[in-house]
Amino acid sequence: MHVQEWLDTVPAAAVYAVVGLVIGLESLGIPLPGEIILVSAALMSSQHAGINPVILGACASVGAIVGDSIGYAIGRKGGRPLLAWLGKKFPKHFSEGHIATAERSFEKWGMWAVFFGRFVALLRIFAGPLAGVLRMPYWKFLIANVLGGVLWAGGTTAVIYYVGVVAESWLKRFSWLGLVLAVLIGATSMLVLKRKAKKAQVARQEPEPVPAGD
Repeated sequence: MHVQEWLDTVPAAAVYAVVGLVIGLESLGIPLPGEIILVSAALMSSQHAGINPVILGACASVGAIVGDSIGYAIGRKGGRPLLAWLGKKFPKHFSEGHIATAERSFEKWGMWAVFFGRFVALLRIFAGPLAGVLRMPYWKFLIANVLGGVLWAGGTTAVIYYVGVVAESWLKRFSWLGLVLAVLIGATSMLVLKRKAKKAQVARQEPEPVPAGD
């Protein structure tokens, strides 16, 4: 079966539900690939006439906002013991170093950490529960949560959708060699950005030097 024919058989409602659910669970504090699911679905919507990118972006936004709000409530009720429990269950994502990095971000930026955290994989998982643990006023959390969720989910959907539309038109004019070259360039760029982000995260986790006199 041709790929396009296969895509046309995927029910739009199933795509909306999966995107909203996965992003909601990730925002709640469960380490899931929400961004990958959203990007994949947005790309699919550019090739699938039945999937509306506006509805897709709305479902992703609702999942992000609701998931973060539930995570906030859980974090406010569970407190520090909850973070310790998560550290034992998910040591790769909720290690002491990651929690310390997220806490420093909250102490420095406040509600803006919730807003910008939507665009960073690590903070996207921590934002809701940690805001609750740190007792951030809910009205501040809600404003940052809604604005960040809508901008991240809607913006990502729009950008990837239009990239998919342009890519489809471009592929009709150029050879497969051009496609391979474009994929290689895109993959290389992503690896470079990921490496830089990892170095920046490590640098933030390193303790500040103590003066010799102390």
